[in-house]
Amino acid sequence: MKREEKASISITKIICVSIILILISGIGVMAVNTNLKDIKIILQNGYEMTALTSKATVSEVLEENNIVLEENQKTIPDLNTEISAGERIQITDKSYNEVQIAKISEEGVTTSLEQLLQNYAPITEKIVVEQVAIPYETITKNATETNSDTTNKVLKEGKDGLKEVTYKIKYQNEVEIERIVMSEVVISEPIDKIVQVQKKVETSRSASIPRTTTTAVINGETYKITAYCCCSKCCGKTTGRTASGTRATAGRTVAAPSKFAFGTKLNIGGHIYTVEDRGGAIKGNRIDIYVDSHSAALQWGVRYLPVSVVQ
Repeated sequence: MKREEKASISITKIICVSIILILISGIGVMAVNTNLKDIKIILQNGYEMTALTSKATVSEVLEENNIVLEENQKTIPDLNTEISAGERIQITDKSYNEVQIAKISEEGVTTSLEQLLQNYAPITEKIVVEQVAIPYETITKNATETNSDTTNKVLKEGKDGLKEVTYKIKYQNEVEIERIVMSEVVISEPIDKIVQVQKKVETSRSASIPRTTTTAVINGETYKITAYCCCSKCCGKTTGRTASGTRATAGRTVAAPSKFAFGTKLNIGGHIYTVEDRGGAIKGNRIDIYVDSHSAALQWGVRYLPVSVVQ
């Protein structure tokens, strides 16, 4: 009888211990289940996965699921952010713009993170090389003492230069949003335009000295040579300035047809002169020699002399 009672007591103890252990295990399972949460992870390629985790931060969740970020990747929210049940972790490129959730309490409008993510647009960068003109400058030289009765003479034509510019350009939605100059290389320098302001030059001569026109001149051919001075009778002015801009000088200056360029040296009857002036009646085989006075011009009269270009 005593043996049966002892056996009954032992079975009761075993049952009690078993119940206690089951209760303890159930409580532990409930505690574990209480800490687990569903997190959605969206990879950069658009693949979505759901993770059941008890981890607290984004970085811990990624580590638990063996997800390693590349150098050009980031997460939204960032790695140190604590994550709650039902939230999502998006892995994206670092060039994506940060977006914040906008809540307008006055109007009662709330923009969800999912809606904002749909508006994401990647920023792309391109290296672009362009050739850009370098504008030339105009330099004006004033060769007159007054500002009246002047004319402009172009001494040298201007020309734009050229440079090669390398840009780093950022685009979003195919629209340029930023342009940064990385380098500039000058291919050709600009050539400045030079303009001289000078007094207008009268090219007519007085009718007091007769003029004639004949055929074209050949070196060594005889020319009709007359003379003139800087008086109003000969030139209609008294400035002494030639059509080329120099000051007329006796024994050097002659007025010759336009077939002889300014600066041309002419041998006239054995004396060397320089073409520095023009005249309305100086055409064909007609040349005017500059002298010091009107009386000297009249004394010269009209002469026929051989003329050659000095090379």
